Amino acid sequence: MSDGNRKNIIVWGIRMGVIVAGWVIGYMQFEKRALGILIGTGAAIIIILLEIIIEKVALDTMISAGVGVAIGLIVAKLIDYSVIQINDDKLIEVYNSYSLLIKVICAYICMVISIRKKDQLDLLDKNIFPTGSRGKNPVKLLDTSVLIDGRIADISETGFFEGTVIIPEFVLKELREIADSSDASRRALGRRGLDIVKKLKDNKKIFLKILKKEFPKINEVDGKLIKLAEELGAKIVTSDYNLNKLASVQGIGILNVNELSNAVKPPVLPGEELKLFILKEGKEKNQGIGYIEDGTMVVVEDGKNFIGQKVDVIVNSILQTSAGRLIFARIEKAGN
Repeated sequence: MSDGNRKNIIVWGIRMGVIVAGWVIGYMQFEKRALGILIGTGAAIIIILLEIIIEKVALDTMISAGVGVAIGLIVAKLIDYSVIQINDDKLIEVYNSYSLLIKVICAYICMVISIRKKDQLDLLDKNIFPTGSRGKNPVKLLDTSVLIDGRIADISETGFFEGTVIIPEFVLKELREIADSSDASRRALGRRGLDIVKKLKDNKKIFLKILKKEFPKINEVDGKLIKLAEELGAKIVTSDYNLNKLASVQGIGILNVNELSNAVKPPVLPGEELKLFILKEGKEKNQGIGYIEDGTMVVVEDGKNFIGQKVDVIVNSILQTSAGRLIFARIEKAGN
């Protein structure tokens, strides 16, 4: 028998004991007939139901509810004091008739507000909100792709990356799952992402916070990131094309590492001559593929016959895509 099953048997045994004790106490303390047993058993069942409900409620929710009730009762007491200070006998008489109802309403409203707003308590960090949507440097949320990409560590070292940087706990969880994958390549990516997290933690030029925030009703990590960005007034740092588009549609600020990388690449202009090593065959007929120093792909017309050779090419055109810059070129022929 597993520990879980054994624990359940013990718990239900205790609950049955409470029910038996309830009807015995009811019979002995209230009335020595069926009504006493009914009262005692009913009270025991109510106690067990409360225990089951409390067991399913998170501790922070119970604390929030308690704090809300306390605040509500304080508000009700202030209302009592204000009514007494008015010193109107008729008003006091009417108020006293409804004072209990007013206390219940105040306690209930404050309890509900406290429970519903409890998730925002961890957002009241002085290092988050001052740099949030009301500050000059919005909070930056890092997604899984940008951590696996790794360039964010180098960018943060330059000092261009300012403000509070947040890695949500659900992003770390996804990284750990990737790092524990049975697929060797995915496992390597996950471990690389975790290494980047460690580098960012050690970086003194940024303030990094791991935020324990969950959205149980949202399954996808991208959806959780967008929801958190909405709450914080934050921008999402990513290299994921789909997340970029999804967040942009919903009005969330995006910092795309690929776009930053493209922006700082040395400019290449149409008509410029390049010396290029043709590495492989392209998708279209007779095309060759090469790469310039910054990693930008160059598609060379009629370059298939020069695979494995270094040749002079002339840039025809440049295509800017969300994944990066793509250069189209042709072989420079003698006499051109």
